[in-house]
Amino acid sequence: MDTKTLVQEKYGATARSVRASSANACCDRKPICCDPITTDLYGDAEKGLVPENAVRASLGCGNPTALIELKPGEVVLDLGSGGGIDVLLSAKRVGSTGKVYGLDMTDDMLALARENQRQAGASNVEFLKGEIESIPLPDNSVDVIISNCVINLSTDKSRVLREAFRVLKPGGRFAVSDVIVRGAVHDEVRQSMVLWAGCVAGALEEGDYRGKLAAEGFIEISLEPTRVYRIGDARGFLSEAGIDVDAIAPQVDGKIMSAFVRATKPAAQPERAL
Repeated sequence: MDTKTLVQEKYGATARSVRASSANACCDRKPICCDPITTDLYGDAEKGLVPENAVRASLGCGNPTALIELKPGEVVLDLGSGGGIDVLLSAKRVGSTGKVYGLDMTDDMLALARENQRQAGASNVEFLKGEIESIPLPDNSVDVIISNCVINLSTDKSRVLREAFRVLKPGGRFAVSDVIVRGAVHDEVRQSMVLWAGCVAGALEEGDYRGKLAAEGFIEISLEPTRVYRIGDARGFLSEAGIDVDAIAPQVDGKIMSAFVRATKPAAQPERAL
């Protein structure tokens, strides 16, 4: 099974679980959640602003809406929007003069997100079906791009970042939560297809992330760790993937972390007079 199909199946199952059950999906499906990467990311005040199912379907690794300033009237794009929690929170901040797009490739998640949008009464929101490697929006059309533990799932991250750069307006901001790696990670982790849907195996090394952003033209690049994971945190889902946790502990412990990744598309240069 290829990575794209695996991710669609895992996240589609999560969306169906949320719609069919009153239980928290992160206690129904492993290993895409039920680990410290995806828990306790939103405060009670934020949870109170969106439908319950938007919270229960969240499988992110951070809270990008808490770490980026959004202004009334801005256009925001959430890459891999899932059940829509970050879209709906952003929509309240950009107000009626702004617009927030949510992009997702999974039909079940899109259906759940649109139901959450209806319940929230969010008229300044639009959910789009598509892949983050080929964003269905025009050049220079978005002020801010956010994402929550999704870019690491792509097998072509350079293309994702190239597309992000394309759709951002000059001066636009890239502000995502993602899982990153500091230093080398054991091949057993990298090669585990199960962990692609758990936000670990596809994570970029910190320097690689910076390099890829710079290669696409971004400036003002920064990576700020928000959670550092110890081997004990990961023991459950690593063991389920058939990995000998104790054997790889020295190479993994403390090297995997959630981070807030910021970058900017350069502002347009004024044309010189002839």
